[in-house]
Amino acid sequence: MKQLDLSWSQGRGGSRPGAGRKPRPGRRNVPHRAREAHCRRHPVLVSVRSALRALRSRFVYPTIRGAVAQVNGRRRDAFRIAHFSVQHDHLHLLVEAADRHELSSGVRALTITLALRLNRLVQRRGRVIADRWHGRALSTPRAVRHALIYVLANFRKHDRNATALIDAYSSAPFFVGFRELDGVAASARWCASEFRELGPPHETVVERAQTWLLADGWRKLGLIGLNEAPAAVRRGE
Repeated sequence: MKQLDLSWSQGRGGSRPGAGRKPRPGRRNVPHRAREAHCRRHPVLVSVRSALRALRSRFVYPTIRGAVAQVNGRRRDAFRIAHFSVQHDHLHLLVEAADRHELSSGVRALTITLALRLNRLVQRRGRVIADRWHGRALSTPRAVRHALIYVLANFRKHDRNATALIDAYSSAPFFVGFRELDGVAASARWCASEFRELGPPHETVVERAQTWLLADGWRKLGLIGLNEAPAAVRRGE
C-alpha cells in the first residue's frame, strides 16, 4: 500500500505571500494594540481625527475650546491639556498624565465631550471621532521643543500661504515661550479681533505644564520664534 499526499488548495487563505484581508485605500487607522506604559515625567503628543470636517471655523471652534476647558477642570492633578491646535478635521494636543490609565481616561473624556458638544451644536447624531487617538511620548527636551512647534504652528503645514504669526485656533495666544514676545502671551499684548471673536482673549483654557520637560526643559534649546514651522514645512513636503 502507498500513502497518498494531501494536496492543499492554494486558493484563498493560507500562509502564502499576499494572503489575508487587504488594506482599504486611503489613510490607515491607528492599530488596535495595547497602549504602552506611560511615565508621568514625559508629556505626550496626542492626535485625534474627526469625522466632521469644518472644525477650524468661527462657528465650531468655541465649542471645541469649551470642551478642552471642561476636561481640564476635571482632575488637574491626574490629566492636563497644556497645549492644543485645531485643524480642519483633526486636533493636536500636548498633555500630561499621572499614569497610563489617567492618560487614556483623560483623552477618552475629551473625545466624548467633543462628540456630545459638536453633535448638539450642528443638531446631528452619529459618530464624531473617526479613529482611535494616536499618542507619542516625549522623553527629551529636543523632542518636546519640536512637538511644541508642531502643535502651535501646525496651521503652516496645512496652509503654506498662511501669513499669521499666531494661530487663533490654538493655544498659541496663551503661550509664553515665543522669543519675540519676551515671555508675554500674545493674548495679553494684542487684542486682535480674531482672538475676541473666538473666545475671551485673556481667558486661557489650557493648564500650566507641570513636568520639567514641558515647563522648562525645552527652553534650554532656545525659545520658539514666531516664524518657526514644523519640519515637514521646512523640507517642503
